[in-house]
Amino acid sequence: WTGDTLPIMRGMNSGSAYLVYVDPPFNSKANYAAPIGSEAAGAEFKDTWSLNDVDIVWLDLIEAKHPKLWRVIHAAMTDSDKSYLAYMAVRLLELRRILKPTGSIYLHCDSTMGAYLKLLMDAIFGRQNCRTQIVWKRSSAHSDGRQGRRQHGRIQDVILFYTAGREWTWNPQFVPYSDDYVARAYRHVEEGTGRRYTLGDITGPGGAAKGCPKYEVMGVTRHWRYSEAEMLRLMHEGRIVQARPGAVPRYKRYLDEMPGVPIQDIWTDIAPVQGQSRERVGYPTQKPLALLRRILSSSSNAGDVVLDPFCGCATACVAAEELGRKWVGIDISAKAAELVQMRMRDELGLFYDVVHRTDIPKRADLGKLPPYRSHAKALYGEQGGACNGCKTHFKPQNLTVDHIIPRSKGGGDHIGNLQLLCGHCNSVKGDRGMEYLVAKLAE
Repeated sequence: WTGDTLPIMRGMNSGSAYLVYVDPPFNSKANYAAPIGSEAAGAEFKDTWSLNDVDIVWLDLIEAKHPKLWRVIHAAMTDSDKSYLAYMAVRLLELRRILKPTGSIYLHCDSTMGAYLKLLMDAIFGRQNCRTQIVWKRSSAHSDGRQGRRQHGRIQDVILFYTAGREWTWNPQFVPYSDDYVARAYRHVEEGTGRRYTLGDITGPGGAAKGCPKYEVMGVTRHWRYSEAEMLRLMHEGRIVQARPGAVPRYKRYLDEMPGVPIQDIWTDIAPVQGQSRERVGYPTQKPLALLRRILSSSSNAGDVVLDPFCGCATACVAAEELGRKWVGIDISAKAAELVQMRMRDELGLFYDVVHRTDIPKRADLGKLPPYRSHAKALYGEQGGACNGCKTHFKPQNLTVDHIIPRSKGGGDHIGNLQLLCGHCNSVKGDRGMEYLVAKLAE
């Protein structure tokens, strides 16, 4: 989709995404544009914020329905920070709804707003559902000490990994052992095959108290961790070896059968996209494919739906296609759709038309809703008989049911998106958002 993420996400069904990767603007106080002549030329976005950028009504709705979230935003130091956090909060609320109960979300950020975004994520997804705070080394050390820098260099991004609940998809990822570790731990080399191996203990921990059987193996009687039948099978396969007569037998574990070192929460092995990199398209803040491959491989399976609501140069989309996932990308820049098509061809050699839409989707998971005007009585009681715009009290017949978020911007007919307005406020608002009415009433 090309367009603002918010109305598009409002039109998506609840529980429709298995994995969400979010790489939003960072509130870096900078404007980004791809260089002329690059494949991404024409792509640009603003990463500076003021309260004029955000719908004022968002803050009112957040305060009324999500007080914990509102407190996080209100604690921000500047209007710019509050504007940015309000912008992110309303979108993260939609992403929580779109995410499956067993889904995962990764939020990519840096030190600029990372601490505040962590609090937002805690308020929306629950602190107990924060699984990992990943640190990615995105650049090498800066040699700018001569320029008067009096602080540590910033060379990391943070990726916040949350889940929607207690159950989630998890596929452990591994990296190869270091050469030093292999030389030290797998120092034995098997004659004839050249396979490296190490020797492991096969005695039963805890002995008889833990139910480990006691019997003789190669002339040595011990409590063992395997049953006699299993031990015989391993001996037949050549897995049980004895260094010398009388020595305790040990298990032969081959290096080529081991998956490697499990990935931890500090990632230093994935390089950023460099100037001469084959995958570089010149897009501002482009992330490497290897980074998205790791995230998608860890938290999704083939056929799962992956959503990237700030898809930019489509790295997540390309990684999803490469790994056999279904995907949805949203970006406000029309250039993103061109980049998706181009990168699918260049990276994967795929020649097919990406489905490109600019409309606002319609939710299909709400069933048949009653006519929205039928909620007038309930709304009158909820609002205490007052217009939700000017706050003046009216008789029921003088108030009209109105959509808080217009249908044209993804608003639905469910009661959570409805309000009562007096004739004057309804006329002023028209088919616009509540932010327009609030601004007009404040004049």
